[in-house]
Amino acid sequence: MNDTEIRDTVLEVLQTIAPEADLGALEPVTSFRDQIDIDSMDFLNFMIALEKRLDVRIREVDYPKLSSLDGCVAYLGNRLSAGT
Repeated sequence: MNDTEIRDTVLEVLQTIAPEADLGALEPVTSFRDQIDIDSMDFLNFMIALEKRLDVRIREVDYPKLSSLDGCVAYLGNRLSAGT
């Protein structure tokens, strides 16, 4: 899976968690929480949904690395290429 596919998947999953959010206006390096109205439970659901959708394990200690769009793409790209 390339970065564009990962990015698209992250945005699709995020849209299910925050359907009212304008994801086209997201700044890729800024935290999701600073840009859209998601709470800690929404973020946890986002992590779980990404795990299921991409069949990858995301350790709780790594959650901060996935706080932005660029962070998600980088982290998930590394995890998927490592096969974990």
